[in-house]
Amino acid sequence: MSSNTDSASTAAHTGAVAHVFAAPGGVSAVPTSGIAGLGQVTLSLCIVLGAIFLCAWFARRMRNISSGRAGAVQVVAEVRLGPKERAVLLQVGTTQLLVGVAPGQISALHVLAEPLAPQPPAAPGTESLSFKSLLRKSLGK
Repeated sequence: MSSNTDSASTAAHTGAVAHVFAAPGGVSAVPTSGIAGLGQVTLSLCIVLGAIFLCAWFARRMRNISSGRAGAVQVVAEVRLGPKERAVLLQVGTTQLLVGVAPGQISALHVLAEPLAPQPPAAPGTESLSFKSLLRKSLGK
């Protein structure tokens, strides 16, 4: 008799445990198809990429706003001397400095006694002395 009660209590105990971990009868699990899952992943990816592009646009916009302020140092003119070298005319207050810029190095070349007025850009209709204009002249066009 003792073995019958032990097996009955074990069965009752097992049934109780099985009932605790069983899902309620009102919830029905609908399996998602591959297409629906793919659509959810694609939508999530689009949202994440959109958030990244929005943050990048916002950061670029903030950088442009901060650089738009009038600073103490302004670039008056710039000339390329090589693939990575430039000569830059800077204005600090009323003083103008000519500096040489190379990768990893900036050197002061000259401090101008009297400031130079910046040259206006050439009009689009006028041809400057360039390779294109020299080639046209040599071809007679």
